[in-house]
Amino acid sequence: MGTAPPQNLIVDWGKLPTQIIVLLKKTIADKISPEMALKKEEKVEVIENTATHKKDTGSPEVQVALLSKRIDELSSHLKIHKKDFHSRRGLLQMVNKRRRLLMYLSKKSKERYEAILKKLHLKK
Repeated sequence: MGTAPPQNLIVDWGKLPTQIIVLLKKTIADKISPEMALKKEEKVEVIENTATHKKDTGSPEVQVALLSKRIDELSSHLKIHKKDFHSRRGLLQMVNKRRRLLMYLSKKSKERYEAILKKLHLKK
């Protein structure tokens, strides 16, 4: 079948310190499959930028901003992985959810709707 890898590429994990093993596994995992979910720091930053008050995490503006960030990241993923149809379906669901939230916001308050469109650079 296949040939065995060269001996210098075989790693004896038992001889390496634990910290190096964890670091290597994390680096390899990031290279092979980067996370598509938002990291906590990114999420907190988006919430802080769009929150209407100090403890606001669920207003339509915040939800639209979080969805927009996830949509941008997933769009860039799909440019590389053109045949990832399961992620494409998730992207379409997120776009529709954002559209519904924006429709709700436009009916509820035109000023808030216009402000979030301008802030996130979205088209009507």
